[in-house]
Amino acid sequence: MTGTDNGREAYAAERAELARLLPPAPGTDLPPGRHEHHRERLMNLIDDDTARAQGRTGADAQDRARERAGRPDRSRLLRPSFLAPATALAVAGALVLGYAAQNGGPAGTGSAGETRSVSQVLLRISDAAGKGEALPVRDDQFVYTRGTGRDVDLTTGKLVVQPLEESETWYSQKPGPQKKLGLSRQHGETLPINAELGDSEGTRPGLHRPTYRWLATLPTDPQELLDYLSEITPKFEGEDRDQALFEAIGGLIGDTILPPGTAAALYKAAALIPGVTEAPDAVDALGRKGVGIARDDERSGVRTEWVFDPDDLSYLGWSSHLTKDTEYGKKGDFLGDSAVIETAVVDKAGVRPQD
Repeated sequence: MTGTDNGREAYAAERAELARLLPPAPGTDLPPGRHEHHRERLMNLIDDDTARAQGRTGADAQDRARERAGRPDRSRLLRPSFLAPATALAVAGALVLGYAAQNGGPAGTGSAGETRSVSQVLLRISDAAGKGEALPVRDDQFVYTRGTGRDVDLTTGKLVVQPLEESETWYSQKPGPQKKLGLSRQHGETLPINAELGDSEGTRPGLHRPTYRWLATLPTDPQELLDYLSEITPKFEGEDRDQALFEAIGGLIGDTILPPGTAAALYKAAALIPGVTEAPDAVDALGRKGVGIARDDERSGVRTEWVFDPDDLSYLGWSSHLTKDTEYGKKGDFLGDSAVIETAVVDKAGVRPQD
């Protein structure tokens, strides 16, 4: 291997690490294409600075741009519970005591008492979810979601908080690969939601297109579900796999209407992930304080918190902030949030439930 090849591999590894350190982009506030646009602008700035420092040519930069064009949109792969939708969970039932002990429980970062506490909270949420109403969702229908949230702009190299913005989405439930996944409306503009980047034949139902039919096929045994999610969650070099699983579950609980059995299993699976803790001060984008479930990504210094209604344990939204000083922000800096306003099933994209 030549010195040039070694240099390029080192550069690629460095760039991948920088990309990984960027906080997940919330899909609540912006259509997927705009998130990728902002991420690409920042990565282009990193490329330009690195190229100047290392004497790279314009051809090298073009090669890297072509390489980026073919990779999946990782901003969606890493998001927590992002796209404003969520399952409306009815509060129900008693705590399922002893589950964590029988299944190993999460290896929380706090004391044994704190570990038991977060397990109990997740089991209460799971029990409520499992007893919620199963909404019929046909293959020819759309899951409608309305939410609000804030993003951060990193194109200057520093965190700039964007204003709170409301958005609406209509996600198709059609089986099989689809090139048009639905519609997104924001700022009075309605745009199509296209297939995931790289899915030239269309995006199939799955982790990044969680249709009701696909969700209903997931294992309901928590450990089996966690193992399956580990298999299908994209892997990136140097990442925290437990954090990746936490984010994958967050994306599912916040992305669509869930079958009650699936919802219950997802929360029990989250209780098995090491490092999951309570977040007593969790607040969503609308300022609603609730029951918080969180996990810290120690490598990137990013804390992601799920927020649940303190009365009925329904999902409210998420928030994220830095847990340590970084090149683009300081410990405690805000990274984004969202809040669920409405979730429903409609027969046609672009039509609101009340229309």
